Amino acid sequence: MLLETLCVLGIDPGTRITGWGVVEKCGATLRHVDNGAIITRSKEPLSDRLKVIHDGLDAVIRRHRPTVAGIESIFVSRNVASALKLGHARGVAMVVAANHGLEISEFVPQAVKRAVVGTGRAEKSQVQEMVRMILGLPEIPQEDAADALAVAIARCQRLQIDLPVVSGKRARRRRPG
Repeated sequence: MLLETLCVLGIDPGTRITGWGVVEKCGATLRHVDNGAIITRSKEPLSDRLKVIHDGLDAVIRRHRPTVAGIESIFVSRNVASALKLGHARGVAMVVAANHGLEISEFVPQAVKRAVVGTGRAEKSQVQEMVRMILGLPEIPQEDAADALAVAIARCQRLQIDLPVVSGKRARRRRPG
């Protein structure tokens, strides 16, 4: 039996730094492909920063040709302006992925931490170290890239429990009763 290899893009959106990570999944095996961060200048207008994020993610998707994507959801913040800006970055990332036909799954930060560390209350350093160990990396990736790789790992785990795809359409789960 030949196992299908899927290429998964993880995105940790931000208007200052957007992390990205690409992981291949073949059966139960995960392999690190690439990761990085798209860094914008905080003094630039928001529209220019969003374009940098768009163009950077577009280049990553064109280079690696992922099959599916995962993106971290917005967490509730006390700073409404920051949450709104983060929403813009998420929107741009989702549009780029959608333009390439990628199915996008969203993950709350606690679900990403739980997928990688086993607890939703893990510290960033724990997530970074577990990403390094799971993917067999020689060193811990840049913080935002590590978060994006963690999202990709969470997406890979979801692939294991996703409903089967039949004729290009997702099969429906029947509800009991």
